[in-house]
Amino acid sequence: MVVGDATTETEVLVIGAGPGGYVAAIRAAQRDLDVTLVERDAYGGVCLNSGCIPSKAYVTAADVAHDAATAESMGIYADPAVDLAGMCEWKDGVVDRLTGGVEKLCKANGVTLLAGTARFVDEETVRVDREGDESETERVKFEHCVVSTGSRPIELPNFSFADDPVLDSAALLDLQTVPDRLVVVGAGYIGMELSTVFAKLGSDVTVVEMLDSALPGYADDVTRVVRKRAESLGVDFQFGEGASGWRDSADGGIVVRTETEDGEESTYGADRVLVAVGRTPVTDTLEPENAGLEPNDEGFFDTDDQCETDVDGIYAVGDVAGDPMLAHAASTEGIVAAEAIAGEPAALDARAIPAAVFTDPEIATVGLTEAEAAADGYDPVVGEMPFNASGRALTAGESAGFVRVVASADGFLLGAQIVGPEASELIAEPTLAIEMGATLEDVAATVHTHPTLAEAVMEAAENARGQAIHTLNR
Repeated sequence: MVVGDATTETEVLVIGAGPGGYVAAIRAAQRDLDVTLVERDAYGGVCLNSGCIPSKAYVTAADVAHDAATAESMGIYADPAVDLAGMCEWKDGVVDRLTGGVEKLCKANGVTLLAGTARFVDEETVRVDREGDESETERVKFEHCVVSTGSRPIELPNFSFADDPVLDSAALLDLQTVPDRLVVVGAGYIGMELSTVFAKLGSDVTVVEMLDSALPGYADDVTRVVRKRAESLGVDFQFGEGASGWRDSADGGIVVRTETEDGEESTYGADRVLVAVGRTPVTDTLEPENAGLEPNDEGFFDTDDQCETDVDGIYAVGDVAGDPMLAHAASTEGIVAAEAIAGEPAALDARAIPAAVFTDPEIATVGLTEAEAAADGYDPVVGEMPFNASGRALTAGESAGFVRVVASADGFLLGAQIVGPEASELIAEPTLAIEMGATLEDVAATVHTHPTLAEAVMEAAENARGQAIHTLNR
């Protein structure tokens, strides 16, 4: 960093080193462009530092402890002790390895790295303020800019993250001891994942959700499997209630107050409360108006299919560009933006972007549901394979859920919905099928290893064709 108001020039400026930003920077550098990447916090963004990776580390660790403690049916008896501080240390080691790897990859590809907060001066210049010392700045003049500043947790009224008992997901994953009682506000994917984790680690978990179901946006028969499993772990759901406040209690914990739309109040004792009601884009640090950028009514930057905003030469990728707010979507958008800047014919195909929820069991989807396909004018054909008919699922002790595929009348894959073991891995096959324009026959005719969970995808395709062997045809 240079003291004063020095100016450097770059062909491509990337603001934010999350999964959208660092990928865009590396791909642009691979296309022989001069690239500068500005990051004010930590390489890897929320995903690597406080989101996807830390939470999945805890999902895995919680599964190890819970599976060991509940394997009597397999003839295994154990009483594992959970050392959350040790788990947190292990998680931090994983994070450090990955974030350090991102920095090394950027440097190895010739990306210039700047530490600080980037603020637009105009449509072709930013000022980079060194964190904690705005008198130490550098101006960067760019030909193209990729904004990838991500998102932050939404803070509810009366639930300030500055208050010790009130946690966002990152703070929850930094706790050194397991809370005896945990109230989770919000039954979206973050709330459901972490509710499951901490129930397995020993917390009494209460989930408060204003809506009438968990995981809105997913089909009822998909979420029903997950909710039933969570309830079997002791998670208590309170739907139709919004969190309105909290206070200290005489027992050293807190009391969380909720209210229904009709004004009925309830209270729940807790030691900690996790607020997981969604995320909001980070645009305020950018001073985007100086570049002519104007967020839409929801706070996001509108983009075209090449991720370019309304301002020529300025692109937006990842959470700051709106749904789908997924790390792998951000990376895909980063690649598209970089290749578009390099003059290549890149464009997004949103139908082939999968989504996954790492609950127990997992949920993964891609493309269209049956209802969405019908609404789009298709005459959809649907096939299913339940995991309770899968030999591999039974030998793993995880037989809840199913694979569902949706195809057009002429057999082309349009979508898939999976709830069950390793759903996040299994969704890759139907995603590829949709991307390449494969048919039900293509998937069914592909020889799958036995015994594997992936056979369920093949059987679902056969079921849609009325030719399933290991499940009854529809």
